[in-house]
Amino acid sequence: MSHEVVVVGNGSLGLSLGLVLARRGVRVAVLGQPHRPAAASAAAGAMIGTFGEVTTTLLGSDYGRTKLDWAYQASKLWPDWLESISPDTDGSELLTADGTVVMLNSVGLPEIDTENYKAIRRALGEYDEKFEDVDPDDIEWLDPEPTARPLQAMFLPNEHAVNAHELLIRLDQAFAAAGGVQIPQQAVGVTRDGDRVTGVTLADGTALAAEQVVLAAGAATQAVLDTLPDQAAVIPRLISGYGVSALVDTVDGQNARSVIRTPNRAFACGLHVVPRGPGQVYVGATNVISPEPRTKALVSDVLFLMDCGVRQVRRNLARSPFRKLQVGNRPVALDGMPLLGQTGVAGLWMMTGTYRDGLTLSPLLAREMAALLVGEPSAVDLELFAPVRRPIQPFQRADIVNTTVTHMMATGYETNWTLPAELPLTIEHYLRLAYTRIADEFDPEFTPPPELLAASRIHLPIAQSLRDYYSAV
Repeated sequence: MSHEVVVVGNGSLGLSLGLVLARRGVRVAVLGQPHRPAAASAAAGAMIGTFGEVTTTLLGSDYGRTKLDWAYQASKLWPDWLESISPDTDGSELLTADGTVVMLNSVGLPEIDTENYKAIRRALGEYDEKFEDVDPDDIEWLDPEPTARPLQAMFLPNEHAVNAHELLIRLDQAFAAAGGVQIPQQAVGVTRDGDRVTGVTLADGTALAAEQVVLAAGAATQAVLDTLPDQAAVIPRLISGYGVSALVDTVDGQNARSVIRTPNRAFACGLHVVPRGPGQVYVGATNVISPEPRTKALVSDVLFLMDCGVRQVRRNLARSPFRKLQVGNRPVALDGMPLLGQTGVAGLWMMTGTYRDGLTLSPLLAREMAALLVGEPSAVDLELFAPVRRPIQPFQRADIVNTTVTHMMATGYETNWTLPAELPLTIEHYLRLAYTRIADEFDPEFTPPPELLAASRIHLPIAQSLRDYYSAV
């Protein structure tokens, strides 16, 4: 079997790219197991807005500003994108939320929660985007514990969510209708002839020939890239931002009309509850950096997630049954930035490393990558995140260390710890010394992003991967 393009990965990015290519008349195949085990897209809350995810860090560098602008552009593409994959409707039935409520409560640290709340407002103003301050007492369906009640809230009318499961089904159907070929297997390796890609090897040993190959399998991409050691050495390694989410059938059969969420928090996305149909909500999501993708939820993560949902959003979720626990693995590059474009092997491309943004960005990135694959210029400059690169480091080492310390402390406050008043200052002091020493030992110049710096103390494989990458570049 031979194809012009083979896309490795059948999540939202891989399928969207395959669909755009197929509609342009390209002979394209998309690879991946139909049930998408532990894939980020399948477990996503699928919020397709821009501003609820804004943080001070995002606004603090040109790289973050570029990602914000891409998310804004993508948000404007979603209505037409949904209609284009819905043959008999305008696609609006895939939407599950009418806008988003962002609430600032007293659970996290002001250095993170309050500052990120302000950053969201600042970005909304910069883009002249509509929002409305609301009285927290007037937020429909919200019923938190009194000690976690919100202090402020705003409504973002243009920030919606889609049903991720139904979206993937619709993309499957649209891709097939456009003449694309779906192969229900994983790729286990890339084949090449010198400096030119020739195809992939499937899990059953079949060789699949292709003129171009796109690695878009999220966190699972790394295992495929490792079959080309010379490329794996000079491209930031992908690890997993493992997350747990839950689909819950509400005990009273009620749910919110809008997304209810906090700003982004310690090393993670904010707590968010997303309506998913009558009497059902999505509660998400944890984020734990892991050297390898995980396939099963840890009890500790489920307990933390649901305790947050019950305490901060709605108390009777404690009496509501689980419909499904979900595990997803977000693709995180060692420098925390996307991997987009051609590698050092001609015809081998990457479209991953998007962390929490892959589904949101999928209409935009599919359009832009498809243009490059057929030899056209892209409308946005993906070269900023070319896979073969020196580590991207938007901030100085001291700033990264301080951010890491703050986020580590925030994880304690978010789990409701109680300490003597003077002890946090002591903990911060010794954490700062420890993270500075670790960063100094890695490399005199490069420093990993905060969540990876923190994870490297726990996961020796991540520490070794950072050392190997820094020495290679």
